Amino acid sequence: MTDQLEPMPADWQRALAIVAHPDDLEYGCASAVATWTDAGREVTYVIVTSGEAGIDTLEPAKAGPIREQEERASAAVVGVTDVEFLGHPDGVIEYGTALRKDLAAAIRRHRPELLITLNPEDTWGGTYWNTPDHRAVGRAVLDAAGDAGNRWIFPDIPAEPWNGVRWIAIAGSEAPTHAVDVTDGLERGVRSLMEHRAYIEALTTENPESYVRNLVEGFAREAAAQFGGRPAVTFRLFTR
Repeated sequence: MTDQLEPMPADWQRALAIVAHPDDLEYGCASAVATWTDAGREVTYVIVTSGEAGIDTLEPAKAGPIREQEERASAAVVGVTDVEFLGHPDGVIEYGTALRKDLAAAIRRHRPELLITLNPEDTWGGTYWNTPDHRAVGRAVLDAAGDAGNRWIFPDIPAEPWNGVRWIAIAGSEAPTHAVDVTDGLERGVRSLMEHRAYIEALTTENPESYVRNLVEGFAREAAAQFGGRPAVTFRLFTR
């Protein structure tokens, strides 16, 4: 695809990123977060699980706290200080009203203008099957944006309804529409993913820094072809 992508909207102050696992935001999206926080915008992370099933060599009771700690350190690298974990079980998140309610509550608490989540489609690039957790959370974020604004849906959530979500940005989409120039945020994006050292060392035998740098910088270079040659993070943007 050679069509040029549009720049992401800039007229917002608060964003909320909701994803399934620690590390989901760091595989590219964190470089955009660094760029946004540099510009004085507020970004909050809500992680649906603690990623406790993500390290084959470490039982969940030990892996969960390590992965939460790594995610908090990772977020701090790109200027995010508010990180919440919802405690849903890793690997078996169920799409449904319970998940939608938790996400609607988070949206009402944080009152974002921009919502960010990860690819909810069946595949990555049409050839790699996406995980059930990514699909469930991404779809639930799209639905919870509307739930959060309707006082008659989940009326027992204590926070007031929030109809202020203007956009939902899908990271890792096969059909992006917008992008962020991450020239100034790319190095921190690399360092942000590097904070997930326990996870990465269990995932690959490759040198962790080489693995991380090749991925994050590679994604940004690939996106540059659709964004005037500038290293970029891409999103599929839905307007509400």
